[in-house]
Amino acid sequence: MITRRLIVASAPLVVLAPSFALAAPAPAFTARDIDGKTRSLAEFKGKTVVLEWVNEGCPYVKKHYSGNMQGLQQAATADGVVWLSVASSAPGKQGYFADGAQARTWMSAKGAKPTTLLLDPDGVVATAYKAKTTPHMYVIDPAGQLVYQGAIDDKPSNKVEDIAGAKNYVAAALSDLKAGRKVAVPASQPYGCAVKYKDA
Repeated sequence: MITRRLIVASAPLVVLAPSFALAAPAPAFTARDIDGKTRSLAEFKGKTVVLEWVNEGCPYVKKHYSGNMQGLQQAATADGVVWLSVASSAPGKQGYFADGAQARTWMSAKGAKPTTLLLDPDGVVATAYKAKTTPHMYVIDPAGQLVYQGAIDDKPSNKVEDIAGAKNYVAAALSDLKAGRKVAVPASQPYGCAVKYKDA
């Protein structure tokens, strides 16, 4: 019991209900990436896009960056999916990247394989998507519709050993899109650490 309390105290779990209507148009955005280039959702029109909220200090993110997230990223991008990791931690808060070089160093150390990472320290993109947790996952279809939002999987824990028995909602949504099917599970409750907004 003592161990459980310590884990909860050091790694608060946030589980919140999804807040968008299903198959709604994905909110437009622009943000600077790790190379200093301004990226927008509009530039990826006609492609499937995954948005992944990340905080390198969050135990739930660390769980999935034990290999699970990197594997998903690599498989998705090999299939032509655009994978955008988004760092929305504000300056001075856990998970904040001061610049692209710092973010790239972390990505290299973890072997991360997204298309790129977007720096969103003012929380503009996070606010547009109502991102609540890290990780918080979104899948946008080639028509620009938000077809999945929520958790990465159905095991809301920070334990690496829970990955093996979990149903991965993101992988399932991408498989449905690739096969031309309607996404079977379009929403789930996201879990993880709260996004570190500057005013939070």
